[in-house]
Amino acid sequence: MNLLTAENIEKSFTERKLLNGASFYLEEGEKVGIIGINGTGKSTLLKILAGLVEPDAGKVICANHVVMRYLPQNPIFRPDATVLESVLEAAAGKQDTIYAGGGSLGKHEINEKIWQMESQAKSFLTKLGITNFDQKTNELSGGQKKRLALAAILLVPCDILLLDEPTNHIDHEMADWLEDYLKKWKGSLIMVTHDRYFLDSVSNRIVEIDKGKIYSYDTNYSGFLERKTMREENELAGERKRQSVLRKELGWMKRGAKARSTKQKARIERYETLRDQAAPVLDQKIEISSISTRMGKTTVELSHLHKAYGDRILIQDFSYIFLKNDRIGFIGKNGCGKTTLMKMIEGREKPDSGEIVLGQTIKLGYYSQEIEEKKEAGIAYMDPEMRVIDYIKNTAEFVRTAEGLISASAMLERFLFPPEEQYSLIGKLSGGEKRRLNLLRVLMEAPNVLILDEPTNDLDIVTLSILEDYLDTYEGIVITVSHDRYFLDRVVRRIFAFEENGMLRQYEGGYTDYVNQRHEEGLDTGAEESSKTGNNKENVGKNWKSENPHEQKLKFSYKEQREYETIETDIAVLEERLEAIDDEILQCATDFVRLNELTKEKTEVNRTLEEKLDRWEYLEELAAKIEAQKNGKKE
Repeated sequence: MNLLTAENIEKSFTERKLLNGASFYLEEGEKVGIIGINGTGKSTLLKILAGLVEPDAGKVICANHVVMRYLPQNPIFRPDATVLESVLEAAAGKQDTIYAGGGSLGKHEINEKIWQMESQAKSFLTKLGITNFDQKTNELSGGQKKRLALAAILLVPCDILLLDEPTNHIDHEMADWLEDYLKKWKGSLIMVTHDRYFLDSVSNRIVEIDKGKIYSYDTNYSGFLERKTMREENELAGERKRQSVLRKELGWMKRGAKARSTKQKARIERYETLRDQAAPVLDQKIEISSISTRMGKTTVELSHLHKAYGDRILIQDFSYIFLKNDRIGFIGKNGCGKTTLMKMIEGREKPDSGEIVLGQTIKLGYYSQEIEEKKEAGIAYMDPEMRVIDYIKNTAEFVRTAEGLISASAMLERFLFPPEEQYSLIGKLSGGEKRRLNLLRVLMEAPNVLILDEPTNDLDIVTLSILEDYLDTYEGIVITVSHDRYFLDRVVRRIFAFEENGMLRQYEGGYTDYVNQRHEEGLDTGAEESSKTGNNKENVGKNWKSENPHEQKLKFSYKEQREYETIETDIAVLEERLEAIDDEILQCATDFVRLNELTKEKTEVNRTLEEKLDRWEYLEELAAKIEAQKNGKKE
C-alpha cells in the first residue's frame, strides 16, 4: 500500500535549486535511507514530506488516516519546562518542530494518551542516557535536546517516522539500541543519516538526491554502492556511444553541397537531437593532497592525567605517549569526558593534576564537535555575515601540498565550493556545508596532529569517504572521538575506552576488534549485547575492581610483545641493507637508471629505519616502566 507520494517537487533557496522535478514514494513497511552530499536538499525533502515546508511546485499526497512523526536536526523546547514535561509536550504535538502529520487521532486524544505514558517516556529517556527528569531543558546541550526529541517521537504510535540524523549525539550503546528498535519496528521509516553501519542494518531502500533528482535503489547501503556504480557506468557508456554516433553524423553533415541538398529531414533532426543532448554530469570529488608540518621526535605525551568535576571523576591517572602516525580512537558514554580530554590536549582546559607535554615541532589542528557562532566562544567561530572565502583566507591564503602551493580559492573548489558560492555568506550554508568548511579550515592550518571530535556529525557520506582516504596518507598523528562505528573501523588502529571511575582501557584495532575482545572477555558492549550474554554493570565493575588499574596500562599488548622481541633484528636488517645500497651506488655510478632506483630505495629504507628506531625507543621506555613496577611490587 502506498502511504506517501511526492510528485515533481521543485524547491529553491535564493539562487540554489535543491529539488528539480523530484518524485518520491513510500510503501507500507519500507525503511528508506536518504543520502546525498551536504546542501543537496535532504533535510528540505524531509520537511516537505512532513508538511512543514511548502514546495515551489509539485504536490505531496498522503494516504488517509496516516500519522507521521518528525525528528528535526535541531529541536526546540520550552526553556522553563523539565525534561519529562518537554518530552510529553512534544509527544502530544505541542512542539511544532516535533509533531507532523494528521491521522485518525486528534490532538486532544493524543494528549490524553500521552500523559498516561509517563513511565514509558522515562524508559526511553533512560535508554538514551538521560536520567534527571526534573532538569530544565535550557540547561541541556544540543545533543541532549536531540535525544529528548527522539524519545518524544518514539513515544506515540504512528505509521511513518521521519528522522533527520537520528544517530547524531548518541553513543555506541544508544546507537545499538536504536538500531535494534527500528529494525523490529513495524511502521514505515524515512531517515537522513551518515551512519553507514546503521543504514546498512536498518534500511531496505536507499534514495539518493543528486543534482536535484531522486534515484531509488531497492537495497540497503552495501547494495546501493554497487548499483550506483553500475548506473554511472551505464551513463558513461551511453555518452561514449552518443559521441561515436555524433562524430559519424557530423561527418555526414559536412559533405558537399550536392549531398546536403538530398539529406533526409529525419536524419538531420536525429543529428540535432544528439548534438543538443546533455552529457551525464559526473559527481564532484573532494581531492586534497596530504597537508602537514614536519614532526620531531617528541610528539604528545600525557602523564598521569586526572580530571574531575566535584565528586564526578572523568579521567583518572591516564598516561600515553603518542607515536608518529598513530591512529587513536576514544570511545565511551556521552558525558564520560572524551571531549574534555581532547580540550586538555589542545590546551583549552587544564587537568587537575598530571602533565601534558607537546614537542616543539607539534602543530595541533582541532576539529571541534560544535561550530561556535559566538565570537567569544573560541577557535571555531563562524560569523554568519562572513564570506566563505574570507573564512578560509583568515587561516591561510595558500597551503603547500605535494603538488605545490594551492590557493584558498582552489582548495575551496576541491571541497565542493565552486567559485560562484565562495563569495556567498556563511549564514546561507546548510549545517553540513558549515561542517565541511570548518574541516577545510583545520586542514589549511597544516597540522601534524589532527584532533577530530565527532567528525562524522552532519558530514555527508561522500565527504566522510574522502576524509577517510585522506587520513590513509596523512603524515601525522590522528586522535579522534567518534560514535561512528564504520569510521572507527576504517581509520583507527588503537582504541581507548572510558570505563568505570574515569579509567581508560586500551584495545588494539578498530571498533569491531574492540567489540570482539569485550565479548571474548565476557564483558558487555551495549544494551543489546548485555541482554544476550546476561552480563550487567555489576559484573563489569567486579571484573575491573579485581585488577590493579596500573597493571592494565603498564603491560605490553600481544602485538607489542611480539614487536619488542623482533624489532632489534628488524633494525639490524635495515642497517645492513643501507650499507649494501651504499656499496652498490659506488659500483654503478654511470648506470643512471639503476642509480635512480637505488636512491629511491635508500630514501624509503631510511624512512622505515627512522620509524623503527622511534618505535624501539618507545618500547624500551615502556619495558623499563614495566620492570620498575614489578620491582616496586617485590619491595
